[in-house]
Amino acid sequence: MLHPSRVMSFSGTRKWVLHTLLTRLKSDSQSNDSIKVINHFQYSMFCLLVFMCFGERLDDGKVRDIERVQRQMLLRFRRFNVLNFWPRVTRVLFFKLWEELLRVRKEQEDVLVPLIRARKQRRGTEGGGLRDDDGFVVSYVDTLLDLELPEEKRKLNEEELVTLCSEFLNAGTDTTSTALQWIMANLVKYPHVQEMVVEEIKEVVGERVREEREVKEEDLQKLPYLKAVILEGLRRHPPGHFVLPHAVTEDVVFNDYLVPKNGTVNFMVAEIGWDPKVWEDPMAFKPERFMNDEGFDFDITGSKEIKMMPFGAGRRICPGYNLALLHLEYFVANLVWNFEWKVPEGGDVDFSEKQEFTTVMKNALQVQLSPRI
Repeated sequence: MLHPSRVMSFSGTRKWVLHTLLTRLKSDSQSNDSIKVINHFQYSMFCLLVFMCFGERLDDGKVRDIERVQRQMLLRFRRFNVLNFWPRVTRVLFFKLWEELLRVRKEQEDVLVPLIRARKQRRGTEGGGLRDDDGFVVSYVDTLLDLELPEEKRKLNEEELVTLCSEFLNAGTDTTSTALQWIMANLVKYPHVQEMVVEEIKEVVGERVREEREVKEEDLQKLPYLKAVILEGLRRHPPGHFVLPHAVTEDVVFNDYLVPKNGTVNFMVAEIGWDPKVWEDPMAFKPERFMNDEGFDFDITGSKEIKMMPFGAGRRICPGYNLALLHLEYFVANLVWNFEWKVPEGGDVDFSEKQEFTTVMKNALQVQLSPRI
């Protein structure tokens, strides 16, 4: 699913989701002086990831159902974690919490299983796939339905399919919509940065401005300052302040420090990106720090050096980091290209944080939008 050719096959879907997002923002801004954008971001990301997962453009009600059950599980994630510790005991001690987990899981299955079954049935009648605007599209669930567990010599069951589809949806929706809100909040707070992105787009799009209001995916490689803005947003406001913990299977000595066998290592992502020994004025929002005389130049994978790690680093880096960067670049570019984003009169941007599944804005971003003509 994350191979460049597969990612490219969903370009028509991204364009459709962009149109949906812009339409919703325009409608909301015409009815209200200021609007809260996070709900629009989350809905749009769910539309996109649901299609990538199931190969279907679902109606509003079904998307809302998926969003509801997924967020129910996400927001309870930390509370449910206690059940992983000595399960035989914690299920008795916290039986109400266990019942709550079973209820949420049942609701999740009730929503996702029919989609899996529908896709399986359609594969049997239409040769294994549907067609998007760009042609044949293989969805994530298609790859799971084709998968066979080698040792057990069997296909995945529905419970396993639900779990994997749920992980796929969570990985691409909550983190991306969270990062998108943080980045747009900074572009509202610092309008000169927003205008620099717009001017860069104008130089690339050129005469197309008269014909259309879309920054195309092929334009993104020509927008180094936009890429710097995205990375500065991820450095300053990583959606996850910790990546998944890692463990060693044997004693490891690193820089004269012993990590004992079975030791668990947690990486403090936010603190790494805010280290004053590495970054000058680390708490300021300065995309220029990622630019040099030749334009944009930074290795996000950590293969050369680790100055920030919003996606992890090395062999265990998030496999979807390229997809996440594409989504952030594509949507940020088109959001500022179509609208001027401003603070509502008498308002301000509050960068206070709140910990949910990701680190979100404590007070959701409120903006005033003006269409760019």
